[in-house]
Amino acid sequence: MRLAELSGRSGVSTATIKYYLREGLLPPGRRVSATTAEYEEEHLRRLRLVRALIQVGGLPVAKVREVLGHADDESLGGAVRLGAAMWALPQGPEPEEGAQGVTEARVQVDRLLAALGWASAREMGELSPVYRSLVALLAALDRLGYPCDADMLEPYARLMHQVAVRDHDGLERCPTETERVETAVVGAVLFEPVLTALHRLAQEEETYRRHGL
Repeated sequence: MRLAELSGRSGVSTATIKYYLREGLLPPGRRVSATTAEYEEEHLRRLRLVRALIQVGGLPVAKVREVLGHADDESLGGAVRLGAAMWALPQGPEPEEGAQGVTEARVQVDRLLAALGWASAREMGELSPVYRSLVALLAALDRLGYPCDADMLEPYARLMHQVAVRDHDGLERCPTETERVETAVVGAVLFEPVLTALHRLAQEEETYRRHGL
């Protein structure tokens, strides 16, 4: 398809598409003349992803370029490629070393991972921004008078593992490694708020069942 058709099918203006091409967010089309290129369905898929990450997810262009760079890096193994793209996304707070509660929060996170048997998370430890974020969040909750220990978190973590299993069942249906990583990124940026909304609706429903209106 030509640029005009790509614009029409995606709903993105030709000027914006050209900008994404200049910024390296879209791969170049197949050149058919000095001024004309042909684009494929993969360009349409990538364009929809870029649009979702920027317009809905609120990611800056530089961050989108970094995430997609990992998604496209065929030199990486599947797990590393996916992990690198996910770690490149905006993360939660970082723990402040020496701040109240950080040491104990790290102990509780390590206890939790040991109880769950999550070997990869234990091995990564501080290398993982998600691990560090969890430590920071638990420390903040403790400082505010709402401590969470490993025993309290374990049932929630086991439920979230069931969600992760469903996530990966869906990812395995993707035809290519690149699409698998792209789908995981979309899920992290766009679908996690859906899960949060479902959690709150479930809380509302349980409140109604227990206490009525």
